[in-house]
Amino acid sequence: MDDRRSSDIVNRLFALLLLSTLATARAASPHPNIIVILADDMGIGEVSHNGGKAPTPHIDRLAAEGMRFTDAHTSSSVCTPTRYALLTGRYNWRSPLKNGVLGGTSPCLITHGETILPKMLETPGYRSMVVGKWHLGLGWSKLAEPAKAESGPTKGAGWQIDFTRRVTGGPCDLGFDEDFLFPASLDMAPYVYLRDDKVIELPTITNHFHPNRHGPAVKGMEPEQCLGDFAREARAFIGREARNSDPFFLYLPLTSPHTPISPSKEWQGKSSIGKYGDFLMETDWVVGEVLAELDKNGVSENTLLIFTSDNGCSPAAGIPNLEKKGHFPCGKLRGHKADIYEGGHRVPFLVRWPERVDAGTTSDRTLCQTDIFATVADATGAKPVESTAPDSFSFLPTLEGETQEPRPATIHHSINGSFAIRKGRWKLCLCPGSGGWSEPVPDKAWKDGALPRVQLFDLTEDPGETNNIQDKHPAKVKELVEELAHIINNGRSTPGPKLENHGAIRFRLELTERFPVLE
Repeated sequence: MDDRRSSDIVNRLFALLLLSTLATARAASPHPNIIVILADDMGIGEVSHNGGKAPTPHIDRLAAEGMRFTDAHTSSSVCTPTRYALLTGRYNWRSPLKNGVLGGTSPCLITHGETILPKMLETPGYRSMVVGKWHLGLGWSKLAEPAKAESGPTKGAGWQIDFTRRVTGGPCDLGFDEDFLFPASLDMAPYVYLRDDKVIELPTITNHFHPNRHGPAVKGMEPEQCLGDFAREARAFIGREARNSDPFFLYLPLTSPHTPISPSKEWQGKSSIGKYGDFLMETDWVVGEVLAELDKNGVSENTLLIFTSDNGCSPAAGIPNLEKKGHFPCGKLRGHKADIYEGGHRVPFLVRWPERVDAGTTSDRTLCQTDIFATVADATGAKPVESTAPDSFSFLPTLEGETQEPRPATIHHSINGSFAIRKGRWKLCLCPGSGGWSEPVPDKAWKDGALPRVQLFDLTEDPGETNNIQDKHPAKVKELVEELAHIINNGRSTPGPKLENHGAIRFRLELTERFPVLE
């Protein structure tokens, strides 16, 4: 027998042995692997199966092989609060952060005993890792005196940080076994990576991935490398854990297509709609890398994979120009990132789980990303305590093709802290404008006495939120205001004992005068 044939036989035997070992490991663990991929600033119209003009074949594969939700929402229309809600199953406005987002040097937001997904999954024996954008604050240690750049100017925030010390309150302290992180949004200093809550390489220069956000940076680090780094780390984790008997949980929050819009060289010029389209395509490529690693290791069938986004498309993408090219990032919805309108918080939401979810299915069930927590708990048999995930409703029955009661009222929140409540076809916005960045902007809207103080929309008849009918349905307005007040004051929207919010939740005086129940 020649050496080449002998080598082929050995390789085949090794492959069969590996597959047999993996099958035995999977049989020993009935729990599904869990992967949550969170894009950054990707609107519902960005993916090609929803009409997007930049090809997204891997995300489209998720839709073809799983279930697509057409009425899925983030808790907030901006990133930090959405991430808090997804990981805790608790509405973001119950946290100390009542509006806006954190910065790269901000302290930890999760500090009040909240249980996050990987902590809940410890009991069923999951190994967990987060790869990508954290943006929930970190406990940085401080220097006695701010440092200086080793070369060039010393500019921006972050030079007071002692980067040689492990951060506190990071993912590993909260329940993740491993992490590979960028601290916040990719356009926020410091420009460094962390592994297992410790900076990998010390920053020595000033750099900026945003014109007005200079700060400490690792020499040679550029935004174009990040998606490739995240894909590499995600594949490595899946590959390692697929060989173990324990199930795994991977949380993969990407930095794209958020600014800086920075596709790598390999992806530049690939799209017909320009640089932003190139970046969308590279974002989709990361999804493909995850799918390839699952397939390679034979663990696709029993992996529950969720793909979604943290809010709608940002105007930084150049929405009017994209629309001229036939690409409508938020579909035909009103508004975009930061807004209380649907374009701010209705996002792509795809679930692929070949063992339990029928391929090519669609659901119009209203859901919020807070619901991921309870769904994962149901899917794994975990039993979180009553105070955990107080705004999370499992949609596992829907995934399995069962008829399920509609979700109770869903609360939306904008960048400036404006509220909306959605129940069935009705949506009530407790502000006169967008609550965000689109017109009418908040300050102008509140000062303009011609605008009603609230907006009521029938989303069945008016999905574009063009016709405010609050004056025609005063009883419905009162009903929704009272339900919102109850959900806020009760500290939870799920059944159970009353809980406390962290800090007072305030409304505009104009509303409390009109609706005393909100006081």
